[in-house]
Amino acid sequence: MKSTILLGAVLALLVVPLPAQAATQHVLHVSPTGSGTACAATAPCSLDAARTRVRELAPSMSGDIEVRLGSGTYRFTGTFDLGAADSGQNGHRVRWLAAAGATPVFTGSRVVGGWSLHDAAKEIWRAPLPAGPVPRQLYVNGAARPRAAGPGCTRAVCPTSATGIGGAAATGIAGFAHPEDVEASIKVRWRNYRCGVASVSGDTLVMRQPCWKNSSSGTNRTGPSWDATTVDSARYSGVAFFENAYELVDQPGEWYANTHDGHLYYKVAYAGSSPNTGLFEIPAVETLVRMTGVRGVSLEGITFTQTWWRQPTTDEGYAGTQAGLTLTGATGPTPDRAGRYYTKPEAAVNIRAGRDVAVRGSAFARLGGAGIELEAGTQRSSVEGNTFTQISSGAVYVGDTEPNAPAEQVSLGNSVSRNTITWTGREFTDAVAVWSGYDAELTVDHNTIANLPYSGISVGWGWNDAVARTSTLRDNRITNNAISNVMMVSSGQHDGGAIYTQGAQPRSVISGNYINRSEYGSGERDGNGVYLDEQSSYLTVERNVVTRVAGKWVSNWASYGIQNTARANWSDTVAPALSGTGSALVDNQQALTALPAEAVAVAQAAGASPSSVEQLVPDFARGRPATQSSGASAASAVDGDGYGTTATTASQSQPYWQVDLGSVRAVGQVEIWNPGSNTALADFWVLVSDAPITAAGLDAARAQPGVTAYRHDGRALRPSFVAVGRSGRYLRVQLPGTAALSIAELKVH
Repeated sequence: MKSTILLGAVLALLVVPLPAQAATQHVLHVSPTGSGTACAATAPCSLDAARTRVRELAPSMSGDIEVRLGSGTYRFTGTFDLGAADSGQNGHRVRWLAAAGATPVFTGSRVVGGWSLHDAAKEIWRAPLPAGPVPRQLYVNGAARPRAAGPGCTRAVCPTSATGIGGAAATGIAGFAHPEDVEASIKVRWRNYRCGVASVSGDTLVMRQPCWKNSSSGTNRTGPSWDATTVDSARYSGVAFFENAYELVDQPGEWYANTHDGHLYYKVAYAGSSPNTGLFEIPAVETLVRMTGVRGVSLEGITFTQTWWRQPTTDEGYAGTQAGLTLTGATGPTPDRAGRYYTKPEAAVNIRAGRDVAVRGSAFARLGGAGIELEAGTQRSSVEGNTFTQISSGAVYVGDTEPNAPAEQVSLGNSVSRNTITWTGREFTDAVAVWSGYDAELTVDHNTIANLPYSGISVGWGWNDAVARTSTLRDNRITNNAISNVMMVSSGQHDGGAIYTQGAQPRSVISGNYINRSEYGSGERDGNGVYLDEQSSYLTVERNVVTRVAGKWVSNWASYGIQNTARANWSDTVAPALSGTGSALVDNQQALTALPAEAVAVAQAAGASPSSVEQLVPDFARGRPATQSSGASAASAVDGDGYGTTATTASQSQPYWQVDLGSVRAVGQVEIWNPGSNTALADFWVLVSDAPITAAGLDAARAQPGVTAYRHDGRALRPSFVAVGRSGRYLRVQLPGTAALSIAELKVH
């Protein structure tokens, strides 16, 4: 318990000051062990008793009611529900808030204890599982521990079929004591699938239904052309990893919940250590606080932690569609390609049909689902000044997936501002930090977002479905956010961006954002900065700073988009012309070698607190004379456009490309960009010399006096870096075999 309280104290230091409040009429005091009914400071009450007292006082409110929460861990066994009767009345608010100096922690976990040594040779201990649901997470002294996992398999080893995955013998799962506990994680483009094994039949892992069916082609219930990204599509490359079996417990900290014998198994770090000295907790509650039909209610200064999400462990599994939403149910309305019937994850705080609800200055950490959901027509409500970290799905979900809901069910006038969001999508890697469906007058402003497996902010839904072309989307603002290190290469998800949109959104603006590093270092080229996808229309993208993206700094590929304008932005690469009727790039500063002062000021002002701006590194090769072994496109590799033109030779023996830096320079590293799906730039050499490199053949060039050669094994990324650490004027990239050499961009730092 002490460690959980300490977490709340640490996270409480990160939240922003709360705004001034109206006069307070009543103050109620609550503690984790409170048992009084008067809710006085000397005899605090429980949460339930405080709720009862609020309902008694609310009808005669002449000022705010404050429910002050004392320090400690509030261990929930179910959801704490607030309804219309718990609303603020007569224009006043009900504030559930941390008492001065207090760190209240709301948790849905159960404590695991009574450990005994199970296998001394493997340092595996076991303890009785608490009554309740099958756990998906384990926390030890407040830190997450990994569920036992093992390597995946390639498509050749694990082909897919209508019933499941081949390779039961090759993966070893056929020999597991309980293969029916195993879960497979598969990633195809932007989609993540997690389905459980139902049984083993011959060499086939028969997967659980309807998860497997909903992850496969032919459902006629998903977005356009999505059968090309299913588990049985040509893009399927194999299983990323398998998880959840005793046989996979082989690394310190790994664990497995064996529901067949009722024990939790855990591998300690070294022989002689004992888990009996730590606090072991498993989440067992999906939603900690649910507010339905409330008005004028605030949650302030509370830490929400250790929640569970049931669905992925059931037969439904996790048939990912996009942005953390899943396809559920064995059947459903068909055809429907507007995404109406997709399922959002469960959240620690759920607000349904709320009005003027606020979640402020709170911390969300170590959650098995999402952080906060504002749905079912919640309006004029805010998520402000919170921290979100270590979350299995997304941080904030706003709105729903019905294109034209009745007025009272439209997500209207909500705001997500000045939050700090890091390391979300930890389990479901297709999730985004902030998701919004069909929203009007949404504000996403001054948030700091970093270290995400997929996109950062996603606003809009519906692709190009006829039903969705005219929707409630309008007047949305994505402004002044600092977004860094998204579309992380290690996550294996593609086709997204730091800011992503769909749908016609009249009078909507994306402005003042600082985006740095989106899928930087990828072999693909679809980790974008601002991504106006599908039917995105009537959007203005202005005065954003976008640097170090593997794809386009602004992407608008769809010909059916309408009147999108990107103007007065700054980027270190060049974007192609925007597609669609009436769309245009206007007065943007592109291919920059340094950010001008105005751009730095915009970047510094973005985020929940002043951003640290990563300046561009000078490029000695930009615009310098370049030659190649054949062809006339050598200058394309030093034109600074990044994504655009490519230097390409003919297919020949040992082709090369080289540049003259003009004078001898101290070369620290060389930055090389693969054109994307082209794999010719792989297993190459970088040669550096003070004097001209005159030999044509690779071996002769490497043997030339004064030449230093550096080998790059494997495919070049976007970009790859080759460490040099010597002076030089002439630099060559050369292949050892027979092929065409292609380079999108080369920079010398």
